[in-house]
This record gives sequence, C-alpha cells and structure tokens, in this order.
Amino acid sequence: MKFGLIDWLIVVLYLIGVAIFGIISGGKQRNTSDYFLGARQVPWLAVCFAVVATETSALTFLSIPGVAYATNLNFLQLTFGYILGRIVVSFLLLPAYYKGELVTAYQFLGVRFGRKMRNFASIVFMLTRLAADGVRLFTTAIPLAIILKSSAEFSNWSETQIYVISIAIISFVTFLYTFVGGVRAVIWMDVVQMFIYIGGAIAGIIILGMKIDGGISRVLEFTADKFKIINLGFDVPLKDYFKQPYTLFASLIGGAFLSMASHGADQLIVQRLLTTDSLKNSQRALITTGFIVSIQFFVFLFIGLMLYTFHNGIEMNPNEVFADFIVKYMPSGVSGLIIAGLFAAAMSTLAGSMSSLASSAMVDIYKPYFGKDNDERKELFVSRVITAIWAVLLVGSAVFFMRTERTVVELALSIASFTYGGLLGSFLLGVLFKKIDEGSALVGFVSGVVVMIYVILNTKIAWTWHTFIGASTTIVVGNLFWVLKNRFS
Repeated sequence: MKFGLIDWLIVVLYLIGVAIFGIISGGKQRNTSDYFLGARQVPWLAVCFAVVATETSALTFLSIPGVAYATNLNFLQLTFGYILGRIVVSFLLLPAYYKGELVTAYQFLGVRFGRKMRNFASIVFMLTRLAADGVRLFTTAIPLAIILKSSAEFSNWSETQIYVISIAIISFVTFLYTFVGGVRAVIWMDVVQMFIYIGGAIAGIIILGMKIDGGISRVLEFTADKFKIINLGFDVPLKDYFKQPYTLFASLIGGAFLSMASHGADQLIVQRLLTTDSLKNSQRALITTGFIVSIQFFVFLFIGLMLYTFHNGIEMNPNEVFADFIVKYMPSGVSGLIIAGLFAAAMSTLAGSMSSLASSAMVDIYKPYFGKDNDERKELFVSRVITAIWAVLLVGSAVFFMRTERTVVELALSIASFTYGGLLGSFLLGVLFKKIDEGSALVGFVSGVVVMIYVILNTKIAWTWHTFIGASTTIVVGNLFWVLKNRFS
C-alpha cells in the first residue's frame, strides 16, 4: 500500500506536536546551568529513558533488523559488554564528574591534566560528533525519500532535492525545541520519543505477524538456524579470529570498551547523566539503560527475523529491508506511525548532538577564552547562538555524506572508531594513573588516534575491537612516554 493521506497527517501532526511540547517542557531558561544541565533537577528515570533514546538513532531503527536479516542473533552478545561497560563508568568516571560539579566531561581532563588536554579532547569530540551524527541524520532521510519518490507529486524532484528537504525539515523542528528549551526540553522529548519509536516497532511486529502465514510460530520455525546468540568464534584460524565482529570475547571486551567510551567520554551521553540531582541517581539511570537497550536490541533483531520470514529468505539490501516494508506493505495509518517512530529515534539523537556540541563549545572553548567576564544573560544568549551554528553544521554534514557509497552503518561506526579509543584512554589515564602529566597524556591520546587510523584503513580487524585497541594504545604509550621522559630528564 502507498503512503497515504492519513500517514502524512500522522507525520505532520507528530512534527508539530514535537515542536510545541518540546518548547513547553523546556520551561524558562535563566542561565547556562538551566540550559545545559536542567538545573540538575531532572528525575533519574527520565534521564534513563533519554539516554536510551539518544543512543537509539535511525541507524538502530533501520539497520539492526537488517543485521538479523543478513546473519543471525550474534549481535545480541554486544549487549553483555554494554552492560559491563556502563557499570564501570558508573563507579569509575561518574564519581569524578560529580565531585567536580562539571558541565562537560572534558572539564575533568582540564582539571586533571591542563587546558591543552581539555581543548584537544573537546575539539576531537566535536569533530567526531559532527561527522557521525551527520551520517545518522542522512539515514533518517532514506525512508522519507523512498516515500516521496513513490508519490506523483514529487516525481519530478531529483534525489538530492528530496534528501535535502527531508534533512532540513527534521533538523528545523529539532532545532526549535533545543534552541528554546535547552537540555530539559531535549530530555523530556527524548522520553516521549522513546515510547513513540518503541510503539512503532511494536506496530511493525504486529503487522508482520498478521501478514506472515502461521504468524510467530512460522517465524520461529523458518529462522531456527538464526537463533544463535553465543559465538565463541574458535572455528577459524587464529589469524582470522580478530576479523570476526560478533564473537563472545569481542562482544564482552570490545562492547565494554565501546560502551565506556560512548557513555563515559562522549559529552552526548555524559551531559544527560549530569542533569540528575545526585551521583547515586546518575549511576542508577546509567546501569538501568544497559538492560533496557538489551531488550530493545532483541526487539529490533526479531523484526529482522520476521522480515526474513516474510520475504522467504530472498537476498535484499539489509539497510533498506525494513524501510522498504514500511513503505510498501504497511496499512494506511500504521506506516505514518512507524515513520513518526523513525523520526523520533533520529530527532532524539540529533537534539542531543546539538545540545552537547553547544555545551562543549561554550564551556570548554568559548568561556575560558572569550567569556570570562560575561553575565548569565549574555552567556545564555551566546549558548543559543552556538546551538544554532551547530544545527546548520549538522545539516551540512548530513548533506555532505549523501554522496558516500559505503553503507551507513559502516560509515557511522568507523567515524567513531577513529577517536573513541583515544578519548576513553585519556580519561582512564587521568583516573587510574595519578602520576601521568599533561604532555604524556597528550602523546598517548594522539598515538591512540594515529594507531586507529592505521588499523581501520589498513587491517581487517573487526570494528568491535577498535575502541579497545585505541584505548590500550593511549594508556600504554602515555605511561611509556612518562617513564622515558622522567628517566632522561
């Protein structure tokens, strides 16, 4: 069935409702503490749901079903490592952030090492987030472009025009409530959007179950060989072991380090964790997200198994299989709900990016150099201007990545892999190695990034190991440089 008037009405009402509710829920912003931290008065459960929504982008919504469609449930092993990594962050990094009453994670590096380290880490974060979330924003335009292409009203539009319009609409609505309401609006909209995209996923499961002869029983029978979660990966030669992304050890070790980086060293998530009123509530929120994400991944993977059954196992592009089903096979009204769910997943991540990028640029770069004497009112004004600038840059980044020939998942993951290891390694150096100075930490950080550039571009080591390798390199080189410097000085 085609995307009809009812579907369009649902999507339009959703976008209007998001803008209005987001602005109202943000309340009045008096200073940058309100704007970037919600005055540290956000309930822990809201923060928990917001973190889940933020890390659930359109990539998750569209591409995770494709993983199960193309392979099996080995991907679910990663959630074991994700839970482990969040526990480590909760008791190793969060106490340091709350002790210093910080606004950004990179302020910790400034206090522990010095201004150069804070600036470098903040800039690396901003460049990484700009590129990675540009890819995620572009991904959101894929199903909307499919819809528009199939509509007679847009038949004369070029593919580029369709993508640009899609990106611009989503970005503008997200920018409105982020600009006006700050992080409080972002968090409460994340909560709403989480339930919207989960509702969309459940609707997809129900409709698929109705369209498959035999329903769930048929899915379990047809995909029985795909219900393999644990994969030790020892059935290949040793030289090929680390090329496998979803082995048990890659998932436990690599998944833990990836989660430590994304939830402990990336301002996108850390900003939310700093909005609760206490360390205990922040820890409670973070650890709970690990279990919710595990359930969520299973839901999206199961959708992939249902799609595999529905299409009788024929070969399809895994990145497009769910979007294709939404547009072509969903009944009127349900397609609109699921597209709204897709937008919800995308907008929660995009809003978080705008807010976290603005907070890091303001607190780590602008304020120390240009805003020392500013009053609260001027700081709030500058913060909003910076938010607007990042919104424009994110749109530009998404448009830039329209030309890529790589799959969107590979692209987004590889971008983060270049820098996540170095970022995490720097934080671990600061917390675990009390004698390491700024120069040694910087050398370690740069070395971690350089090594990862080589590993990603010149080896076939699976992406799940990348953050672990980068962090380990940073720690080892940082310590080695400190020892040599002290020995020969």
